[in-house]
Amino acid sequence: MLSNTQAASENPETTNRSFGTGTRRVRGALAWIIFIALGALCWFAIDRVIVDRSPIVVGILHSQTGPMAVSEKSMIDAEILALEQINAAGGLLGRPVQWIIADGASDPETFATQAEKLIRTDKVCVVFGCWTSASRKSVLPVFESNDHLLIYPMAYEGLEQSPNIIYVGAAPNQQITPAVSWCHSKLSARRYFLVGSDYIWPHCVNAIISDQLKGVGDELVGEFYIPFGSTNVDAAVQAIVAAKPDVVLSSVVGDSAIAFAQKLRAAGIRPEQTPVLTFALGENELSSMKRDDFTGNYAAWNYFQSIDRPENAAFVSAFKARYGKDRTVSDVMNAAYSSVILWAQAVREAGRTDVSQVRYALRHQSLNAAEGIIAVDPETQHTWLPVSIGRIRQDGQFDIVWSSNTAVRPVPFPITRSREAWEQFVEDLHQQWGGKWAAPANMGGASGGAVIAPESIKSSKKPASSKGKGSSR
Repeated sequence: MLSNTQAASENPETTNRSFGTGTRRVRGALAWIIFIALGALCWFAIDRVIVDRSPIVVGILHSQTGPMAVSEKSMIDAEILALEQINAAGGLLGRPVQWIIADGASDPETFATQAEKLIRTDKVCVVFGCWTSASRKSVLPVFESNDHLLIYPMAYEGLEQSPNIIYVGAAPNQQITPAVSWCHSKLSARRYFLVGSDYIWPHCVNAIISDQLKGVGDELVGEFYIPFGSTNVDAAVQAIVAAKPDVVLSSVVGDSAIAFAQKLRAAGIRPEQTPVLTFALGENELSSMKRDDFTGNYAAWNYFQSIDRPENAAFVSAFKARYGKDRTVSDVMNAAYSSVILWAQAVREAGRTDVSQVRYALRHQSLNAAEGIIAVDPETQHTWLPVSIGRIRQDGQFDIVWSSNTAVRPVPFPITRSREAWEQFVEDLHQQWGGKWAAPANMGGASGGAVIAPESIKSSKKPASSKGKGSSR
């Protein structure tokens, strides 16, 4: 018998048939490989055409220079931290997020110019920004005319509601009015002195407080405004010394607030006799002051670094890991961070970065934030927030002396006046200041001016039992 090899060698037809079969198999395999490769290339090309992989560009608009830089630079840090964390987790919609930082330079007109540039030239899909209400008021027409989106992280006076703004900071009933009620009940304060920087926010805040004081029969013994950005605060301090109030409520901001705290302490105004409750100083500003300048006084915010929650511990730890163990965090920094996170959630829900759709999705967002559960109110586009009052410690942190514990519903327009009356009040100030959102420097003199009838201040020098002219007791 012949072996298989011999049989094959003696049968050329069989040999050729086997060779041909093997060749066809190789060719078939190669064809499949080429087909799969071409398919992959086609899919990659289609994916590149259909799926947008370009960066999502957002704007950050705060003061990096000028008197507000001391407060606003830290907000930029918090917003960048949130954006970096988003990118570290894979970005949004499969795309990285990039940011463009614009300097508002503590000037309302510059804020408006920079907002226009971010929207029209840089093509950002959202802007996180502003601190002062003067800057927000100045950019508001820009966002409305472009039908764009501003996320505003600062506690403010309310009296506004725009479809183009998501308000993550406190409305007046989430900071101002609870603080006044607390002063009345816990500090037994009956005589109040109001001091603020001379622009739209403090004037509106003090009007809200004045209405509240009338409602409970307490007395307003002085009201004083310091030119925006000025550190010449001597006249304000002298007015407070003369008025002898039970408590001072301060809406002085930026560099002015630091100078004001120093001069108050130098004048002998101490919290044991005349406590100050501020709506504008947090841990960040206190870290740049002498420890004794404001120790023992109070602040009303929605967040303090000393809040005992695991979510807050994680936030503080992440911030310090990114920027240094000696850095502190404050309410506005926390709100700036939360603003970015809420926006990112809305982008994921909308499945795109389209301004109108993200803006709609934002109205339904909530977050287990550092201070507690917060949620955007769909009716007002303001945010439900918890409220706290803290006493300033020697180390620049706060002991929380009162808290609402749960989130408070935002009420942008206090019920003491109609919405129309409040809007008219704001417009009257705007017109009085020549179409600006801060008082011109030449109004009230170089150092501002007291705005309350001098009879009230004079009566404060009489014995407590005396009911002098201007006293409401």
